[in-house]
This record gives sequence, C-alpha cells and structure tokens, in this order.
Amino acid sequence: MSHDIVQSTFMALASYDPDRIAAIFTEDAEWLSPPGNAVATALGATHHMVGRKEIVRFFAEDFPRLFVKDVDIVFHGVHGDTERMTVESTLTAALADGGRYDNDYCFVFELRDGLVSRVREYVDTARGHRMIFDGSPS
Repeated sequence: MSHDIVQSTFMALASYDPDRIAAIFTEDAEWLSPPGNAVATALGATHHMVGRKEIVRFFAEDFPRLFVKDVDIVFHGVHGDTERMTVESTLTAALADGGRYDNDYCFVFELRDGLVSRVREYVDTARGHRMIFDGSPS
C-alpha cells in the first residue's frame, strides 16, 4: 500500500496536473528541500513548502518552467512501512535552456490516512547548481 502511494505521488507530480497532485497530499502537507537548492533558487521558490495549495502550485506551475520535457524518475529503492517510506531515485529532464538535468535524490515520505503529509528531500545541491546555472553535466 505505501509503495503504491509513493509511486502514485511521482506519477501525479510528473503529470503537472493540479487535481492529481492535490489528491496525493494532506491539506497541511509539507515539502522540505535543502536550503539554497538549485531548483528553488532558479524558480525563485522556497525550499520549505507548507500546505497542499503551495505544493500543488509549485509542481503544476513552477516545476514545468524549469524541467520542460523528458522528465523521468528512476527508482533505485523504496523502503519503509505504512507511516514512512524512503525513496532512492534519479531525476533526469531537459531544462528550459536546453541543458540536461541528471541528479540523484533521496526522499523521506511521511504518510497519514493514505496521503502524503510530509516529504523531506535530499539531493546533491552542488551538482544541481552546476547543471542549472553553469550548464555543466556534473
């Protein structure tokens, strides 16, 4: 069940569909990314989104401005139980400037009543900055 929620979450996020994204998160959900991460910096967004509306807006409106096509996530591992899941993955995409993005992530999902209530994101921020701001692949 929890594994399905995690997969559904990433499918909803990749759809950029606000209704699909909203259906995954609790009203009071939080998404915490590393401060100063390249994605938030490039989009002028916060690294700590609070509330379903803010998370939906980011993934339906902001995220597609940076990651414009060929967005793919490969799962390397999904571990956990009914309340907490850890996901090891790689995100690849074409950037708005024509460059490529390819970075490894670790997400910790906290679940409540069958929905995502909190996500903590871990990523190589230096690598992200090089790809997004310098055009360097690594």
